[in-house]
Amino acid sequence: MDNNDILIRLRYALDLKNIEMVEIFKLGGFEVAREELPKILTKTKDSDDEDENLAESEDNIKCNNMMLDSFLNGLITFKRGKQEGQPGQATTPDPSINKKPNMNNNMLKKVKIALQLTSEDMLEILEDGGIMVSKGELGALLRKEGHKNYKECGDNFARKFLRGLTVRYRG
Repeated sequence: MDNNDILIRLRYALDLKNIEMVEIFKLGGFEVAREELPKILTKTKDSDDEDENLAESEDNIKCNNMMLDSFLNGLITFKRGKQEGQPGQATTPDPSINKKPNMNNNMLKKVKIALQLTSEDMLEILEDGGIMVSKGELGALLRKEGHKNYKECGDNFARKFLRGLTVRYRG
């Protein structure tokens, strides 16, 4: 599952309009024109989906990790409001974010923060998506990379989380 697919699924699950998407990107520090949004919200050929008939257009914009991270940060601000920085807290994005092959763990953490979900809420959402996990497994997914109990979130797990989010917020 690529970053474009994550954006598409998040948009659908949270029922976000184009204007809101542009505002969320802006809140995250990334400027996206309203005309560019449909080009970003298009599945790309290198997405893991089985659909081989995807039209690859040169107009499509591939969402990189920095764009997705900006969107997720903007989603937190959009849902929870602007928070004043704490002394000693970093205000610039992590430059290593572009080197990460998998943004699924980051997406889980930031959606949890944006929607003010508890661990129990997350477990219910995952259950709605068709996957049962323990609190310990969820904790491992939400840990910082490098922690001894950190576990990488696979695409199937992220897909089921987004499906459960759709059931909860649209169903």
